[in-house]
Amino acid sequence: VQLQASGGGLVQPGGSLRLSCAASGSIFSINLMGWYRQASGKQRELIASITSGGGTNYAVSAKGRFTISRDNAKNTVFLQMNSLKSEDTAVYYCNLIVRGVGYWGQGTQVTVSS
Repeated sequence: VQLQASGGGLVQPGGSLRLSCAASGSIFSINLMGWYRQASGKQRELIASITSGGGTNYAVSAKGRFTISRDNAKNTVFLQMNSLKSEDTAVYYCNLIVRGVGYWGQGTQVTVSS
């Protein structure tokens, strides 16, 4: 299984970014996909997750600003991030859990700065 994340970059406070992560390999239809982030000097934290049935879960910091979605036909998960703040600056990682095994993407840097 491989995960390829994209969409990070530099954005001003209040701006938006959309992250994408495409999974390939032995992907089964029932799985959990999610986004984590790790800021410098901090632990990796869950931002949002989505089941193959579309059920979602958000961290408090993401509620109302971020939206996770997925395209099951393309095994791709998205994270739409709006109203970005400087504290959202981090490396964002996508995650896939299938049959109890977790996989990580390579990470994409998001920097929120004026």
